[in-house]
Amino acid sequence: MNKATYSLLEGFMLTCMDDSAHDKEHIYRVLYNALEIAKAEGHVNYDILITSCLLHDIGRKEQFKNPSLSHAIIGSQKAYDFLTEHGFEAEFAEQVKQCIQTHSYRQGHPAQSLEAKILFDADKLDVVGAIGIARTLVYTGTISRPLYSLLPDGTVSSGEHDTKPSFFHEYKHKLEKVYSNFYTARAAELARERECIAVNFYNCLYQEASSSYEKGKDELDRLVASQE
Repeated sequence: MNKATYSLLEGFMLTCMDDSAHDKEHIYRVLYNALEIAKAEGHVNYDILITSCLLHDIGRKEQFKNPSLSHAIIGSQKAYDFLTEHGFEAEFAEQVKQCIQTHSYRQGHPAQSLEAKILFDADKLDVVGAIGIARTLVYTGTISRPLYSLLPDGTVSSGEHDTKPSFFHEYKHKLEKVYSNFYTARAAELARERECIAVNFYNCLYQEASSSYEKGKDELDRLVASQE
């Protein structure tokens, strides 16, 4: 891929990004993750891989406006249309489209090509470890969700059995479960290196929040009761 082609793709990507948790820096991290994974694989089509990485989240704006839409489906068609309109061969555009369609594990369509599997793993790596925690907290704040919910007895819920959305709910139902089912060995290795950081952060946050409520509530009840 030459610089002119890269700049064309990058420029289009930059016009589509409007989400603090899925911003241009997320795109670059996914691209760099993909290149690291690709070094351990053979016969990678780097033009398809780089293009797919750059354009994989260009449907986020549409999904943010209408959550019933899939950014993977919307973005894959946008990428196909952009590529064919700018002189790329239809077969190349279709391969990129397939990579983008299958990069989201929520979509339920398994990746088929090597480039699609690398994109999937590279994107998933940006959900694990410290960066995954940070991105989730940013997104949680953007859509005004709380850090945690309270149980009926007034104590802090771990999030495990919650039905209402919160950071703890997202951690227990998503972040805690993303360290398996990678397609590539290199991605799985990188994920394992990051896991302990996320686990320690969640445990510390839960402990601090729980301790605050348990000790503070008892003290408040004592002081309030003493004034009766």
